[in-house]
Amino acid sequence: MTNIQSKLVPVTVPCTQYAHPWTDSCWNSTAGLLLQASQHSLRIYTAVYLLSLITRGRIPTPRDIKRTILGILQSSAFLTTNAFSFIMFTCLLRHVLGTFHFITVSYVPAFLASLCAIFVERPARRILLTLYVANVATETAWSMAASRGIVKSIPHGQAIIFGTSASILLYLYRRGLHHQYQDSLFNIFRFVVGGDEEGRRPTGADESAESPAEALGVEGIEGAVGAEDRVGRRQRRNHYSDISFLVRIYVQLLDKIKSQSKHKSCPHNYSCLYYSVSGGSRLFMVGFGLQVTLKIVLQLKKLLQRKLSLKKVIFNRETLKLGVFLGGFSFLFRSISCSLRHITGFDHPLYAIPAGLAASCAFTKYPDVTVALYVMWKMLQISYNIGVDKGYLPKVPGFQTLLYCASTALLFHVGIFEPLNLRPSYWKFLHGISGGRVAIMDRSAFDVWGLDSSKAVLETLKLTKTQAGKVKFAFS
Repeated sequence: MTNIQSKLVPVTVPCTQYAHPWTDSCWNSTAGLLLQASQHSLRIYTAVYLLSLITRGRIPTPRDIKRTILGILQSSAFLTTNAFSFIMFTCLLRHVLGTFHFITVSYVPAFLASLCAIFVERPARRILLTLYVANVATETAWSMAASRGIVKSIPHGQAIIFGTSASILLYLYRRGLHHQYQDSLFNIFRFVVGGDEEGRRPTGADESAESPAEALGVEGIEGAVGAEDRVGRRQRRNHYSDISFLVRIYVQLLDKIKSQSKHKSCPHNYSCLYYSVSGGSRLFMVGFGLQVTLKIVLQLKKLLQRKLSLKKVIFNRETLKLGVFLGGFSFLFRSISCSLRHITGFDHPLYAIPAGLAASCAFTKYPDVTVALYVMWKMLQISYNIGVDKGYLPKVPGFQTLLYCASTALLFHVGIFEPLNLRPSYWKFLHGISGGRVAIMDRSAFDVWGLDSSKAVLETLKLTKTQAGKVKFAFS
């Protein structure tokens, strides 16, 4: 690699050679990218908004349909603006400056394009977009540093990031700050660790309200068995007697577990053992069910063609990972929180930190970088808002917008100069939105900066199984 100071030397090359070698007209290239990006954006956001409409679980009203259509058009306009204005600003800067500098090749035009585009999108979606691109940009920046030997991968680094961030958020959750700083992530934590950990006993919860036998309908089963006796159906009587016996055993075992010790400071109703085991088993089944459902949907064609057996889809080690993570996290957090209450004799929100760190060991069974970084950025966002409200941190006007623009610009910059350090899915996104034009752009003139960009593009195309696009539009 050449000396880093060589990047201060400008490269004199026309934009027709680098930015749009398929046409000599800057405006034609911008118009062509606008047409391509608008089609691709409509496909993406139509699927996103329709899926969101379906998952509401109710018949959409005319108002819902209207809002969905307007949302599709507005979000598509946002993404289209980000795409075509990138090439427009690239050419504009080249004409103004006369040469290409290291930051004007892609970073500055991408920053300006993002700045124009983000104001087209709905304000409610801007924070989601910012968190997403900041997530990918963080991973990309780490890959860049690792490729230069500046940093090295840490074993279970994802679990460390996830555990630290989740522990802080759980501490805020236990302090009750989630009511003031409402966020969907707090709802997920409530689902995983339980509403009892908010520190308040749920109203109307009473151990004597309903016995487990009544809840499971044992008396009804026994009554049905007695009725069968009176009718004289001996075979069915024996059948229901067996079921009733098994249910009675289960209920008695459940009652015994529920009646175990529970510290007075514990916010849950039954024993700590039941509280921990029931939460862990429930989350395990949820995670397992989600994975099975997802695999069935993705492999539906092969299942219908009998190229893949349902047994292999369900009974698979990969299918268990999400369930083990969710169930293990819930079980460990609850059991350690209860243990700390037993040891100290009182409850405190700070117990969420050691409990959260220990529970995050379960994340090693489902080490997803995207999830870890998302939780980290959520923690930073919420902590920053709390710091601003309490006067500990200054409020930076437009910080969210600047973060989005800086993160997106970094991704575009790496996509041009170092695509091997870019997440493959994001390269495919850039490839699709540009109709393959991002691969056609001639980077050979910039190889003097020592990043071997033209060679890296060829390797990226091979690794991602993508190819350079063939521009078909007259406005290309």
